[in-house]
Amino acid sequence: MIVVTTPTGQIGREVVARLLDAGEGSVPVRVIARDPAALAPQVRERVEVVHGSHADPVVLKEACQGADQVFWLVPPTSTAPDSEAHYGAFTDRLCEVIEAQGTKRVVAVSTLGRGVAQNAGLISTGLAMDERIAATGVHYRALCPPALMENTLRQLAAIRDTGVFDTSHVADRVLRLCATRDVGAAAARLLLDDSWTGRADVPLVGPDDLTPEGMAAVLAEVLGRPVRTRFAPVTELRAGLLRAGATEDWVRSYTAMVTAQNEQGFYGASQLPTPGLAPTTFRQWCEEVLRPAAES
Repeated sequence: MIVVTTPTGQIGREVVARLLDAGEGSVPVRVIARDPAALAPQVRERVEVVHGSHADPVVLKEACQGADQVFWLVPPTSTAPDSEAHYGAFTDRLCEVIEAQGTKRVVAVSTLGRGVAQNAGLISTGLAMDERIAATGVHYRALCPPALMENTLRQLAAIRDTGVFDTSHVADRVLRLCATRDVGAAAARLLLDDSWTGRADVPLVGPDDLTPEGMAAVLAEVLGRPVRTRFAPVTELRAGLLRAGATEDWVRSYTAMVTAQNEQGFYGASQLPTPGLAPTTFRQWCEEVLRPAAES
């Protein structure tokens, strides 16, 4: 049995789709869903659904009963009053289940930056999650993408209507990228493989060598209209997040992450691409995901 958390999220739904694509006779799938109705009908028909949050120890215990493999993702929640406590509460519940029920393998979404990132807000919190889970002795794989291409969709209206692509990253410095579908595919491959042991990071770095300015050029070509980058300082980013309803602590942790990325470069050119694991290019993603969204 494979347990999948966040099955309706950007990455979780990709994991579920690929597990089900493995065909009949493969390992059964159980999902934990706050809103089972949000699952696609063809998914609900083929998975076992446990209703609730994987932060709830009762729900998580029920879902992991008899399961060998768990896909783990802590959902980022900008309204959480304390980002570290938010991640810690989820992670502690998982570790309790691992130790009590003997879960064999965990595949989790983490991040690049291990051994480099210092005082990096949400990045540091995610890396601490890895240490806590691995300390249980479970066989563990941390999926480590850099910036997700899907983050660009947050600016879809502005890019389409005003031709402006805002970034708080250094505009002329390489920013490594990864598509969520590549994260989901990597997770599914590991979950369907019962031969791996121990602990390891799995970097998922797309084949591009783009700066934010280079990303704007690709956006312009794919959308057929001018697109330019505009650097948004962290102070502006902070104000925007607060206006959107994020808590002070979440904003502090998020802006610390962006500052660390700019100053420490762990999403930069020093990270080598892993095209065998993350093959999607930014242009391909823009053509197949962003442009249809812009035209809808």
